[in-house]
Amino acid sequence: MQTLQWGGRFAGAPDAALLAFGSSLEEDLVLAPFDIATSRAHVTALESGSILNAVHARELRAALDTVADEIADGTFAAAARAGAAEDVHGAIDARVRDLAPDAGPSLHAGRSRNDQVATTLALYVRSRADLGAALCAEVVSLCLTEARSALERGTVLAATTHWQPAQPVLLAFWLVAVAESFARAMERFDRAASDALRSCPLGSGACSGTTLPLDRAAAASELGFVAPSINALDAIGNRDIALDLVHAVARALGAASRASEELVLWCTPAFGYARLGDEASTGSSLMPQKRNPDPFELVRAHAAAANGALAAALGTTTGIALSYHRDLQETKAIVIRATERGLLAIDAFARALGYVRWNDAQMNARAGDGYTVATDIADALILRGVTARRAHELVGAAVTNAERERRPLRESDLATLATSAGLDGEFEAPLDAVASVRAKRTSGSTEPGAVAASISALETGLASRAQKQDV
Repeated sequence: MQTLQWGGRFAGAPDAALLAFGSSLEEDLVLAPFDIATSRAHVTALESGSILNAVHARELRAALDTVADEIADGTFAAAARAGAAEDVHGAIDARVRDLAPDAGPSLHAGRSRNDQVATTLALYVRSRADLGAALCAEVVSLCLTEARSALERGTVLAATTHWQPAQPVLLAFWLVAVAESFARAMERFDRAASDALRSCPLGSGACSGTTLPLDRAAAASELGFVAPSINALDAIGNRDIALDLVHAVARALGAASRASEELVLWCTPAFGYARLGDEASTGSSLMPQKRNPDPFELVRAHAAAANGALAAALGTTTGIALSYHRDLQETKAIVIRATERGLLAIDAFARALGYVRWNDAQMNARAGDGYTVATDIADALILRGVTARRAHELVGAAVTNAERERRPLRESDLATLATSAGLDGEFEAPLDAVASVRAKRTSGSTEPGAVAASISALETGLASRAQKQDV
């Protein structure tokens, strides 16, 4: 099949190597089902505008149905590669011409690859953004289920800042924090999915619209867009929604990467807070004892790659003028590669997280290490009228003394602090991790009631989103 969609004004054939350099077929193949949908809608626009008669419209739809079947069974991709197609859009057009020799040459009437690619890419963005949101929702749900279980068990651990012991928190609190980050990622994907179908570029032509009476509204409606785009020059070169998709992927992987960083360390014997099941672990080709948390390590790398892809995609769009330029082919390739790999990584994170088993005993045993209750003692002094600076100074000195004696803070330290601060009467403050957690008073804190409330709020949000998706 002749896959080139141009050539009439050229006297010679293109250089094969340069044609191959300009081909985007391999990246484009994932767009094939969306191009079929775009082409169907264009047939509707042509028929509604009385540019195609009913017979030719019927032949084109039948041909597109056949190509859709060939895409599904893999024969189309093989034929397109064999024919050295410049891109998937040209390959589909050529195959339609083969299948419908009378009507096929009319499929591209009033349409440029410029508006065709922009529309196809918008449909792809909608599809992948929906998938991204679903994957993030899966992580949120998993975290909340684990959080409810951890809350019932009352598991505490030492939260860290700068990787140093900071303050005791519930394991459920940590899990809710991960859930929160993925809930925001889910919302970004949802916005990207919604924005993708706001404005339909189809019918914009090469840069200025067309003199053919296309029914753009009918095509936009068939594809699920809110309305046709209002400016052809902007519509064909606009890649904002594709950039938004890569941004959503990068941010979701950022959330996964941060959680992965902690899980990698928690699975080491030095921490021993968690163990990754055999289903998600790998071994060493040399060291028989090794259990490696590879999925979480790979997630970190994929997050870095997604950040690079976002920067690259932004860069390819900022140095070009309005309308279409071939630079945007590379934008498309970057978007597709980053999205496909990124969504696989988010799915891998969700799967691996499901194989984590928590070592409650180790977490509980070490939750107070590093004098993590010191801040609570300082807060107790403040509640008795001591200034924040003075309380900080007094408790810091108590920690230094206890550290020198290689012991935890104890009741005698509270008595000494009360005397130093000039307090009358008994002075009480949390001296263990569980008391520290229960002493919190603010909403959004690690106090069990506050954690339970945050779990319920996120569960309500998930349920509300699910209802909207079902409508």
